[in-house]
Amino acid sequence: MSAVDHPPLPIIVLFFVFLGISFRKIGSLHLPIWFIMTLAALLVLITGQICLMQAIRAVNLDVIFYLLGVFIIGQALEESNYLEQKMLKLMQRFTNVKWILALLIVFSSFTSMLLMNDTIAIIATPAILLLHQRIKLPLIPLLLTLAFSITIGSIASPIGNPQNLLIAMEMTNPFMLFFQHLFIPTLICLLILYFYMWFCFRDMLNIEIRHVSLNMDIVVDRRLAFLAKLSLGIMLLLILSEITFSLSGHPIHLSFSMIALLAASPLILFSRKRFSLMRKIDWHTIVFFITLFVFMEAVWLSGYFQNVIQASHLQITAKSTIIWVSLLLSQLISNVPLVALYLPLLAKTSAQHYLLLAMASTIAGNMLILGAASNIIIIQNTEKRGKHAFNFWQFMCFGIPLTVINVIVYYLFLY
Repeated sequence: MSAVDHPPLPIIVLFFVFLGISFRKIGSLHLPIWFIMTLAALLVLITGQICLMQAIRAVNLDVIFYLLGVFIIGQALEESNYLEQKMLKLMQRFTNVKWILALLIVFSSFTSMLLMNDTIAIIATPAILLLHQRIKLPLIPLLLTLAFSITIGSIASPIGNPQNLLIAMEMTNPFMLFFQHLFIPTLICLLILYFYMWFCFRDMLNIEIRHVSLNMDIVVDRRLAFLAKLSLGIMLLLILSEITFSLSGHPIHLSFSMIALLAASPLILFSRKRFSLMRKIDWHTIVFFITLFVFMEAVWLSGYFQNVIQASHLQITAKSTIIWVSLLLSQLISNVPLVALYLPLLAKTSAQHYLLLAMASTIAGNMLILGAASNIIIIQNTEKRGKHAFNFWQFMCFGIPLTVINVIVYYLFLY
């Protein structure tokens, strides 16, 4: 009996991970996503599906330290009350829900092109919770809009997400190619997103904001706010420098972890609240990613999906195959490992094939919760603050139709 007919233990565990994330409740017991993934990682370790050294090597420290640095900046923006003050001032200008929805899509999508989608998930989630708290806007539509926006927006940039970055390293002049082929369809997809979300949630969003609690009695920690803004400025400057030097043919090769930690250094070195910030960051999400890397490495080492692809005799470089394989496998082994697997197979193909891989592996994040790390960050960030985000089924019901529409738009431009 072949490995395809008889799935190895990591694949069976993967099935139960999806089951656990789909329901997340046993009676009155609510299972956090990080806890489910930790159990899965421990199980494959204990049963010898992956050895300790392989597990340690599987953890991508660049991602972990990147998240750590950005979490510190995000926590400082929130704890200083600077974020809340700016949100309330903004609400004085925009008291129409349609404008708020449009502003959320524009802000989150365009900033994710430059600062990476995970960064915006970290920074924007507390802001949305403030909107919910202050003006009683429904939380689920706003969080779903954030998740969909940053995924779509990040497609148009070679630094919009980690998998695009991997693909960009294999291309000549990636910034120009991404902009030339993906920017216009991304704008169309964002416009579609606005009307799609309004149509799906028109009953919940079609409300009049009569009186917003805008009493400006918020005490801003000016020192902490200054350091947080300085950190954001440093991060933006470093990313723009990396882009500029790359376009000039002399990249400085700063890793994302280095950018995030350098950006967070003013807060770590000069803030009197450095230990408070470190304590309050979302450690559960850090744990989730560490255990995700370990578990997905065990899934990868099982060779199951490689055998399935080989046994199916697919034309793996065909454009349609790139799309549907990326959409499906991104849900099972995550999009970054998928791209790492696919890139060597596209070595002798055109730039369009690389761009299709970037699009499909990224837009897969709008199908199911596990399709994008930013979805997990939004959920964990929301639950950390005592609220419930969208669940597996809500995300799937609204995400799959949107993904189908988006894929059609991108395919028409990239065909």
